[in-house]
Amino acid sequence: MNAKPPSQPLPLVGLLNLVVVYLVWGSTYLFIRVAVREGSGFPPFALVASRTLLAALILLALAAFLGHQVRRPRGELWVLAVSGLLLWLGGNGLVTWAEHHVNSGYAALILGSTPIWPVIIEAILDREPPSVLLILSLVVGFVGLAVLVWPVMQRGGSADVASTFALLVAAVSWSGGSLLLQRSPPQCTPVVISAYQQLFGGLGLAAAMVLTGEPWPQPSPSAWLSWAYLLTAGSLISFTSYVIAVRTLPIAVVTTYAYVNPVIALLLGWLVLSEEVTTGLLAGMGLIIVSVAGVFRQRFSRKTSPPGGKGAAGAERAGKG
Repeated sequence: MNAKPPSQPLPLVGLLNLVVVYLVWGSTYLFIRVAVREGSGFPPFALVASRTLLAALILLALAAFLGHQVRRPRGELWVLAVSGLLLWLGGNGLVTWAEHHVNSGYAALILGSTPIWPVIIEAILDREPPSVLLILSLVVGFVGLAVLVWPVMQRGGSADVASTFALLVAAVSWSGGSLLLQRSPPQCTPVVISAYQQLFGGLGLAAAMVLTGEPWPQPSPSAWLSWAYLLTAGSLISFTSYVIAVRTLPIAVVTTYAYVNPVIALLLGWLVLSEEVTTGLLAGMGLIIVSVAGVFRQRFSRKTSPPGGKGAAGAERAGKG
């Protein structure tokens, strides 16, 4: 008859890994800020390069110890290299550089627009006209960004404007790397994927460190503690958890991390660093969350279309990503 098949429960392993992403990625903004703020002794690219390269070596050793197939064909290595550079050099690297100049809550709020960009890229790649809901959501999102950026523009601080631009580029770069993995998923374990992405990303970050003439790190004790947290919780645990979540949960569920992270980052920045939470920041956050919610609703409707449609194909790709 017309009865719908019962919906399958979401895998517990995926949900648990998503909770890790919720909590840890919200807190990493704070620890990045502590590590790279004035007087900390950690230049931005040096911070990310050192932790990702070490994390890559640890994860590769772990994968070999667990008997995972570490050697990958050239086609997969290309995907891992490009996605790793987009995620770590263009994404996390630019975020860390920006947080040398802006506070952690501001960075988290700008990056709360990240889920908007995959929709734009997919619309271009698939040649599908955006829906009215998508257009309205994007407009609301850009209004939210304008609310956040306007005080910076009024002060005329060129460094802050450059940091805002870097955060926007980071959001686009992260989206591109995630979509590349979703559409061309390597046939290997999440640990191996995480290791290779951080290896290639770390090499790109080391090159950026040399090209920008960063001084040799001289970290303070608090910067070292932040580095250790970012290595273990950020690179080894939560990034691998993100890969697992993408492979086991619908992409619309996974990307809800964008709702939670800015709120956690704002609260931690307020509690620990006494960063100011203004009415403008709250208004901008509200508009961005409304925007992202609209985008997710449009994406979820498309991904859950009847079998055989484009939505089913997208959901299948997401599950393998």
